Amino acid sequence: MTGTRESEVGARLADVRRRIGEAADAAGRAGGDVTLVVVTKFFPADDVRLLARLGVTDVGENRHQEAAAKAADCADLDVRWHFIGGLQSNKAAAVTAYADVVESVDRGKLVGPLSRGALEHGRTLDVLLQVSLDPPGTPAGRSGAAPAELPALADRVAGAEGLRLRGLMAVAPLGEEPEAAFARLATVRDTFLREHPDAGWLSAGMSGDFEAAIAVGATHVRVGSAVLGSRPPMK
Repeated sequence: MTGTRESEVGARLADVRRRIGEAADAAGRAGGDVTLVVVTKFFPADDVRLLARLGVTDVGENRHQEAAAKAADCADLDVRWHFIGGLQSNKAAAVTAYADVVESVDRGKLVGPLSRGALEHGRTLDVLLQVSLDPPGTPAGRSGAAPAELPALADRVAGAEGLRLRGLMAVAPLGEEPEAAFARLATVRDTFLREHPDAGWLSAGMSGDFEAAIAVGATHVRVGSAVLGSRPPMK
């Protein structure tokens, strides 16, 4: 069964890598400029080990308790852990024990706990600011800071000990063509980079829309089901 699982995941992984390369080529970019973050939510630690054997270097989780346990089980692996889920301020410091990257910083209240946790664990934490792509005038859907809130939030992260401002993260809104949402994201990013030119990471795009994200400059794509298959039932 293990060999079958590895061959199935390997085939899906090869297909996703091919699609990333083709999307990058269409955008006039090098495929190596795009980092694949495989989202392992609800999948077992054995799948993280399998992914590492297949050359995956970055994995994403969005539930703290699950992520902490899985990272502990896989502490011997050379993988980078991305925390990509909504973050409560009372859990933020705990996440720094295992996360290398926190992609979902959407409010200033998270900055202090993340900084304290990073310093306590003697590490520098890479931080992405999650920006909302909800169309103007529509009810809030996905999480994220409003574009107008980014300058103040970026300054807080950039000035915090133990944190390194890396760039932006976003999720395309439900019920809208991703191309339109990612076009807005490109505009937001252009403005952001004028103030923070060294924070060039852009995490955008999931299994169903990562080609559209790569077209507007995504440096990281977060892909789960297209690599690992249907998500197992939540336990």
